Amino acid sequence: MANDKSNMHNVMDDKMSEKCTECGGQGVKVISTEKCPQCKGSGKAKAVDLMKLSEKDMGNFLQEGAACEKCGGSGEIQVTEPCEACEGRGVFYKCKVCGTPIDQLIDGEEVCKTCGGSQIVYNLDESCDMDEVEVGKLYHAKGNNIADFGVFVDFNPHIRGLIHSSNITRKIDVGDEVIVYVKDIKKNGNMDLVPKYPAQHQTVELEKDIPIKKSSQLRDNVRKIVKLEGEVIQVKQTGGPTIFTISDDDGLIMCAAFERAGERAYPDIDSDMIVTIVGEVSLRDDKVQVEVRSIKKLTGTKEKAILERIESAIDKRAEPDEIEFLIESEILDKLRPSMKHVAKEIKKAIIKSKPIVLRHHADADGMTAAVAIERAILPLIREVGGADAEYHYYRRAPSKAPFYEMMDITRDISYALDDTARHGQKMPFVILVDNGSTEEDIPAMKQAQVYGIDMVVIDHHHPDEEVDQYLRAHVNPAHVGGDFGVTTGMLCTEVARMINPGVVDEIKHLPAISAVGDRSEADEARRYIELVSDKYSLEQLKDIALALDFEAYWLKFSSGKCVVDDIMNLGDFTIHKNLVKLLCEQANGMISEQLDACLPNVKSQPLPNGAMLNVLDVENYAHKFTFPPPGKTSGEVHDRMCQKFENKPVVTIGYGPDFAVIRSKNVRMNIPQMVRELHDEIVGAGVNGGGHLVVGSIKFVEGMRSEVLSKLVEKIGAVEVD
Repeated sequence: MANDKSNMHNVMDDKMSEKCTECGGQGVKVISTEKCPQCKGSGKAKAVDLMKLSEKDMGNFLQEGAACEKCGGSGEIQVTEPCEACEGRGVFYKCKVCGTPIDQLIDGEEVCKTCGGSQIVYNLDESCDMDEVEVGKLYHAKGNNIADFGVFVDFNPHIRGLIHSSNITRKIDVGDEVIVYVKDIKKNGNMDLVPKYPAQHQTVELEKDIPIKKSSQLRDNVRKIVKLEGEVIQVKQTGGPTIFTISDDDGLIMCAAFERAGERAYPDIDSDMIVTIVGEVSLRDDKVQVEVRSIKKLTGTKEKAILERIESAIDKRAEPDEIEFLIESEILDKLRPSMKHVAKEIKKAIIKSKPIVLRHHADADGMTAAVAIERAILPLIREVGGADAEYHYYRRAPSKAPFYEMMDITRDISYALDDTARHGQKMPFVILVDNGSTEEDIPAMKQAQVYGIDMVVIDHHHPDEEVDQYLRAHVNPAHVGGDFGVTTGMLCTEVARMINPGVVDEIKHLPAISAVGDRSEADEARRYIELVSDKYSLEQLKDIALALDFEAYWLKFSSGKCVVDDIMNLGDFTIHKNLVKLLCEQANGMISEQLDACLPNVKSQPLPNGAMLNVLDVENYAHKFTFPPPGKTSGEVHDRMCQKFENKPVVTIGYGPDFAVIRSKNVRMNIPQMVRELHDEIVGAGVNGGGHLVVGSIKFVEGMRSEVLSKLVEKIGAVEVD
């Protein structure tokens, strides 16, 4: 114990003193150098006692002679004088109470004259144990238990001593603060304490000097006391201890603090705080855990330095992989920087243990895009948070509209607030795929911003610049001169490979499904289809896309993870083959039944620009509340009209009481622009909507349907055609 106390004092000396900058801590300053008076500058000794030389020294002496003892063989000596700045001490002392620089120690204590007039009382941090207690010093303590023979007092939760009744002159109750003098420490560790009531005293906070360890070093320090520095990621109250999840430079650390069963320990410590923790490393089910002795919140420069260090380490760990794209594409090459940016933001969120919410449009393109990202990030989520982390830190949810609706954000915020209240989780990181680029997304994004929810977007709908102010990163082919022909499924598959290159064999067929599902005619679509042609025919890809659309309709707001995986051939191949066949039979049967009812009621007429316009009242001439829904029905009708009017520009509008779905071929429309114009030109119609340039939908108030549709047809008839 004596050696440990000596070490502690050395640490205190280091903390309460600084090296003199004038003399570098030497205590003297060199004035000049001069010739050594003993060897006259030769560096050689004049006389040597050969009997005192070892065999080795004798050999050196015979070869080189003996070095002068005074100058060490240099032939010169330094002329010095005591350093005036530190008065020859080599250090400047600081008062350990108030931090004021002092010239000399008072009674051997590092205190200034002002503080020296008061007695020093030490307050032991929870990290301290008996090694930090010294005979002859004063300590703060608190009454814990009253016995017939005295009062037990606690210095901290780990150190307890007895004030014998013979030493008690004033009543001490449980919970009373008292200053005690350590009169003696027995060999068995028992302390003889005497209460003191000094007229003046100064409190000195005392912490145990413990080496700081990183999360990666803990397994090698089991059953040892360590100090950790990091950011609080999550606080979770169990039926027993409170579990603090701490993030440092290298990873996550689970720290357990126990007050009473089910009672919150350290209620002043919460998520996002930078803290220092002292505790004992243990193994629980072969997982490293730290049994907490003390937690302290850090502030100021220390907090800033640790946060910057953690952020820098996470930034390096989150760097996306450099990959070659699965196909050649000028658009993808131009998008690489923004794709890497999104990949990095996603990886950083996972490393920080932020819950991930993956939102996607509920169609074949949106589902393939989301599943590609899902397959890449789930292994990383499990790696960071444990085997069951995906059930606590990940949720995938479809959006019925091709934008982030108010209903979507309301659900996401509600779930997130519940998880924060119950489990101490952070607010989620939202990934929007196949939606999120348009003006219609902004109201939901504004709500997300209120709650500090970060968001990234991967989309191919025509973008509005305004959305970028609400996003951490945004990938859209329109930003680099591309269009909706580069589908979200293609983009997300490549981003997924940047996040986790090991998933390529699982997901490389998803862009081809996305391409046929979204009817892309881009060169990229052809190349992705050719990439997997040895395993999937074009008809098989179309069947998978149809099965996804069909299942998405019935899943509504559920992700349907396992069923969707089977449809995409990410599980048992036999189940995949049989399931896709069955779903396509059911979907085609319902489509055929719908078309039998719809086609006789389609009205066709030529427009001034030569395009053939086809309109269908899907409210009155199509089955409602079943598959295919109005959008899919309009698309199927459009396909039949393109076959009927082959080699002509074709536009199909399926409309209801307050909406219209637009499909076109070889007509150079800009639907988002048309929507804005209709909104401004028809007062009281409440027009909004959007989508791609030539495929989209609009909404309006029911009473203004005739005016909106008439004006829409007028605008379509005025655009150029191919």
